[in-house]
Amino acid sequence: MDDLYRDYILDHYKNPRNAGELPGATHRYHDTNPLCGDEITMMLKVNDASVVEDVRFIGRGCAISQASTSILTEEVKGRTLDELRVLDRDHVLGNLGIPISPARIKCALLGLKALKGSAWGLTAWPGEEEPGSR
Repeated sequence: MDDLYRDYILDHYKNPRNAGELPGATHRYHDTNPLCGDEITMMLKVNDASVVEDVRFIGRGCAISQASTSILTEEVKGRTLDELRVLDRDHVLGNLGIPISPARIKCALLGLKALKGSAWGLTAWPGEEEPGSR
Protein backbone atom coordinates (compact mmCIF):
# COMPACT_ATOMS: atom_id res chain seq x y z
CA MET A 1 0.00 0.00 0.00
CA ASP A 2 2.88 2.41 0.74
CA ASP A 3 3.98 2.12 -2.91
CA LEU A 4 0.58 3.37 -4.06
CA TYR A 5 0.85 6.41 -1.79
CA ARG A 6 4.45 7.03 -2.80
CA ASP A 7 3.33 7.08 -6.46
CA TYR A 8 0.50 9.47 -5.51
CA ILE A 9 2.98 11.79 -3.76
CA LEU A 10 5.41 11.67 -6.67
CA ASP A 11 2.59 12.46 -9.11
CA HIS A 12 1.62 15.56 -7.11
CA TYR A 13 5.29 16.55 -6.87
CA LYS A 14 5.95 16.17 -10.60
CA ASN A 15 2.53 17.49 -11.69
CA PRO A 16 1.42 19.87 -8.93
CA ARG A 17 -2.21 20.92 -8.98
CA ASN A 18 -3.05 24.60 -8.64
CA ALA A 19 0.57 25.69 -9.11
CA GLY A 20 1.50 29.16 -10.34
CA GLU A 21 0.62 32.80 -9.76
CA LEU A 22 -2.97 33.79 -9.01
CA PRO A 23 -3.88 37.13 -10.61
CA GLY A 24 -6.31 39.04 -8.41
CA ALA A 25 -5.46 37.10 -5.24
CA THR A 26 -7.10 38.63 -2.19
CA HIS A 27 -4.96 36.72 0.31
CA ARG A 28 -1.26 35.85 0.05
CA TYR A 29 1.32 34.41 2.42
CA HIS A 30 4.90 33.21 1.97
CA ASP A 31 6.78 30.99 4.38
CA THR A 32 9.79 28.71 4.55
CA ASN A 33 10.82 25.67 6.49
CA PRO A 34 13.98 26.88 8.24
CA LEU A 35 15.21 23.31 8.73
CA CYS A 36 15.53 22.50 5.03
CA GLY A 37 14.80 25.66 3.04
CA ASP A 38 11.51 24.52 1.44
CA GLU A 39 9.34 27.49 0.41
CA ILE A 40 5.64 27.96 -0.25
CA THR A 41 3.66 31.04 -1.27
CA MET A 42 -0.09 30.43 -0.94
CA MET A 43 -2.53 32.67 -2.80
CA LEU A 44 -6.30 32.69 -2.38
CA LYS A 45 -9.08 34.53 -4.17
CA VAL A 46 -11.86 34.87 -1.58
CA ASN A 47 -15.21 36.46 -2.40
CA ASP A 48 -17.43 38.63 -0.19
CA ALA A 49 -19.19 35.51 1.16
CA SER A 50 -15.79 34.19 2.40
CA VAL A 51 -15.79 31.41 -0.22
CA VAL A 52 -12.46 30.49 -1.82
CA GLU A 53 -13.05 30.96 -5.53
CA ASP A 54 -9.51 29.99 -6.51
CA VAL A 55 -6.22 28.92 -4.98
CA ARG A 56 -2.68 28.74 -6.30
CA PHE A 57 0.73 28.16 -4.81
CA ILE A 58 4.32 28.66 -5.81
CA GLY A 59 6.98 26.64 -4.12
CA ARG A 60 10.23 24.84 -4.21
CA GLY A 61 11.52 22.06 -2.05
CA CYS A 62 11.22 18.38 -1.38
CA ALA A 63 8.57 16.03 -2.74
CA ILE A 64 6.76 15.91 0.62
CA SER A 65 6.32 19.68 0.98
CA GLN A 66 5.30 20.26 -2.61
CA ALA A 67 2.98 17.24 -2.89
CA SER A 68 1.36 17.94 0.46
CA THR A 69 0.59 21.49 -0.65
CA SER A 70 -0.72 20.36 -4.02
CA ILE A 71 -3.06 17.85 -2.35
CA LEU A 72 -4.22 20.48 0.13
CA THR A 73 -5.11 22.97 -2.59
CA GLU A 74 -7.48 20.46 -4.15
CA GLU A 75 -9.60 20.65 -0.99
CA VAL A 76 -9.75 24.44 -0.76
CA LYS A 77 -11.71 25.62 -3.81
CA GLY A 78 -15.40 26.25 -3.20
CA ARG A 79 -15.14 26.05 0.57
CA THR A 80 -15.62 28.87 3.03
CA LEU A 81 -12.80 30.07 5.22
CA ASP A 82 -14.75 28.75 8.22
CA GLU A 83 -14.95 25.30 6.60
CA LEU A 84 -11.20 25.33 6.08
CA ARG A 85 -10.49 25.92 9.77
CA VAL A 86 -11.01 22.19 10.44
CA LEU A 87 -8.01 21.30 8.30
CA ASP A 88 -5.28 20.44 10.75
CA ARG A 89 -2.00 18.59 11.16
CA ASP A 90 -3.63 15.15 11.35
CA HIS A 91 -5.72 15.81 8.26
CA VAL A 92 -2.71 16.83 6.17
CA LEU A 93 -0.59 13.91 7.38
CA GLY A 94 -3.51 11.56 6.65
CA ASN A 95 -3.71 12.93 3.10
CA LEU A 96 -0.17 11.73 2.48
CA GLY A 97 -1.03 8.18 3.48
CA ILE A 98 2.46 7.18 4.58
CA PRO A 99 4.33 7.56 7.85
CA ILE A 100 6.24 10.84 8.02
CA SER A 101 9.38 10.94 10.13
CA PRO A 102 9.71 13.65 12.79
CA ALA A 103 12.39 15.32 10.67
CA ARG A 104 9.92 15.67 7.76
CA ILE A 105 6.81 16.83 9.66
CA LYS A 106 7.47 20.51 8.96
CA CYS A 107 7.97 19.68 5.28
CA ALA A 108 4.54 18.05 5.21
CA LEU A 109 2.87 20.90 7.11
CA LEU A 110 4.41 23.88 5.29
CA GLY A 111 1.46 24.17 2.88
CA LEU A 112 -1.04 24.13 5.75
CA LYS A 113 0.97 26.79 7.55
CA ALA A 114 0.94 28.93 4.39
CA LEU A 115 -2.82 28.38 3.98
CA LYS A 116 -3.49 29.46 7.57
CA GLY A 117 -1.16 32.44 7.15
CA SER A 118 -2.90 33.47 3.97
CA ALA A 119 -6.46 32.99 5.19
CA TRP A 120 -6.20 34.21 8.79
CA GLY A 121 -2.73 35.58 9.39
CA LEU A 122 -1.88 32.63 11.66
CA THR A 123 1.83 31.99 11.58
CA ALA A 124 2.41 29.19 14.11
CA TRP A 125 3.26 25.73 12.86
CA PRO A 126 0.09 23.60 12.77
CA GLY A 127 -0.25 21.81 16.09
CA GLU A 128 1.57 24.57 17.95
CA GLU A 129 -0.32 27.29 19.77
CA GLU A 130 -0.61 30.63 18.02
CA PRO A 131 0.60 33.49 20.29
CA GLY A 132 -2.37 35.31 21.81
CA SER A 133 -4.84 32.56 20.90
CA ARG A 134 -5.83 31.71 24.45
